[in-house]
Amino acid sequence: MDNVFDVLKERGFIEQCTHEDEIRELLANEQVTFYIGFDPTADSLHIGHFLQIMVMTHMQKYGHRPIALIGGGTTMVGDPTDKTDMRKMLTQEQISQNGERFKEVFKKFLDFSQGKAMMLNNADWLLNLNYVDLLREIGVHFSVNRMLAADCYKTRMEKGLTFLEFNYMIMQSYDFYVLYKDYGCKMQLGGNDQWSNILGGTELIRRKLGGQAYGMTFSLLTTSDGKKMGKTEKGALWLDPQKTSPYDFYQYWRNVDDADVKKCLSLLTFLPMNEVENLSALEGSDINKAKEVLAYEVTQMIHGEEEARKAQDTAKSLFSLHADSAEMPTTKIERKELSGMEILDIMLKAGLIPSKSEGRRLVTQGGIQIDGEKISDLKYTLPEDKLCKESFIIKKGKKVHHKIKIV
Repeated sequence: MDNVFDVLKERGFIEQCTHEDEIRELLANEQVTFYIGFDPTADSLHIGHFLQIMVMTHMQKYGHRPIALIGGGTTMVGDPTDKTDMRKMLTQEQISQNGERFKEVFKKFLDFSQGKAMMLNNADWLLNLNYVDLLREIGVHFSVNRMLAADCYKTRMEKGLTFLEFNYMIMQSYDFYVLYKDYGCKMQLGGNDQWSNILGGTELIRRKLGGQAYGMTFSLLTTSDGKKMGKTEKGALWLDPQKTSPYDFYQYWRNVDDADVKKCLSLLTFLPMNEVENLSALEGSDINKAKEVLAYEVTQMIHGEEEARKAQDTAKSLFSLHADSAEMPTTKIERKELSGMEILDIMLKAGLIPSKSEGRRLVTQGGIQIDGEKISDLKYTLPEDKLCKESFIIKKGKKVHHKIKIV
């Protein structure tokens, strides 16, 4: 295919476009500068952001120029989209540190050499704005009625939308206006939840500059039953190995539902679509081969070949007789502390359960094993023969394995 629009369409990225035919023609005939914004609200990007990075990489491969925009200014306000509560307020220093961490990830996927891509921070133009000037120059172009009808504010309206958050759309629209005016940026891309904010920008450019700008959104990473993907028991699926280990990251993709395999292979890998079709057509236990390919490909892109191979070997070893492995998540507990310690306390200490009530439910439903032996007694303590060993393995449900190292 010689048009990136067709590639993105075939792989299932595109959800909405402001002008589909014009965008397709534009991407076929010229080098287009486009941007995606990333608010550094945490010290790591997560898998939802990775979807956007994949889009930027596809676009760059076809000769277009990405601007990765760090939201140093917009994060001071906080995007209310999909939030039932107001975002936690971060200091400028925290936001700046988070932004630096983001930059390292972008550099792994995009070529930032001369004219190929740019990394900018909206703090550079947003933080020095004069309030009255902004109201007169920009505020006059926004209809409050239309803003209140936007999806990005709906979930916040029930709890009470603060005036602080209400300004978010204006700030994001102003970003697009600045990038259009100063960097020739014609397109803004983003998750489908950003549609209203993107339209705000295209409209501001039309009103202020008489210019034509374009917007395109992508489907959010959801499971076949509509739930947001990338949620784990420990929270988000982070790209930082300190926050989500490469092994846990690999296991997440190795264990996706059969129905989600094709979508994940299409969106999160660069495998050719004929290979994606072949893999996702596998049935029964053979679909596990496709899941292994998915898990390896995504882990390898984020964490490198070596970590992906280690995670793959560890996962395989768990299903062999040698269930023990150095790469398995591990908790150290002293022998004398373990002596007489009940199963629920052991699981709490290992972070395998959030509460004892959850632990009781798992034990009574037969969801806990120690070294392959099902535990049904809530008062279970380790027998002498196990206490003498160096370690044992707790299996929670079908997929979670955790090693307790006795020290």
